[in-house]
Amino acid sequence: MKQLLALLGLVMLLSSCGSLTPFTKDLYSDLDLRENTVKKVQFYLSKDLVLYKEIGSEQASVENGKIRLKEGTKVQEIVIRKNTPGVVIFMPKEDRFAVCFDKDDENFLMFGPNERYNSKFTLLGKEWNKQVGKVTYGGEVYYTSTRNAMASLLVNVNKIRKSSVKRKTTVGRKV
Repeated sequence: MKQLLALLGLVMLLSSCGSLTPFTKDLYSDLDLRENTVKKVQFYLSKDLVLYKEIGSEQASVENGKIRLKEGTKVQEIVIRKNTPGVVIFMPKEDRFAVCFDKDDENFLMFGPNERYNSKFTLLGKEWNKQVGKVTYGGEVYYTSTRNAMASLLVNVNKIRKSSVKRKTTVGRKV
């Protein structure tokens, strides 16, 4: 039994070394990342994100003062699951990231530091109200629940530190 507990403790310790950390404005500053370096960082999404838009609304018509729907309303949903890997494809501003979680670079979402959430890089939208936010994805406007406003970027800090450190050891110089 002691061996099993020791093994379980070791597994937990090793798995915590590769754990994901919220990407914050402070972390961004501390690591002193530039755009070309940020594009090499593997980001992950902190929570499930659902985007939706109504399609087929052009089939609605007004007849005798009543709205009639032909074939009803259809909704297109895009689901990006928690821990989905993504990459920065461009930075419109120093602290704004266009992150793509898809194979098509046109399908990106914007993230930036949010002071209300400990400066985590969270989902940015065109506008938010109490229930819904508008975001652009693939060049089109989608809606998402305000619960998704806290969807943030995660990183493996150990991997970033390993990949961004440049070390030079000198051997000295003699006369």
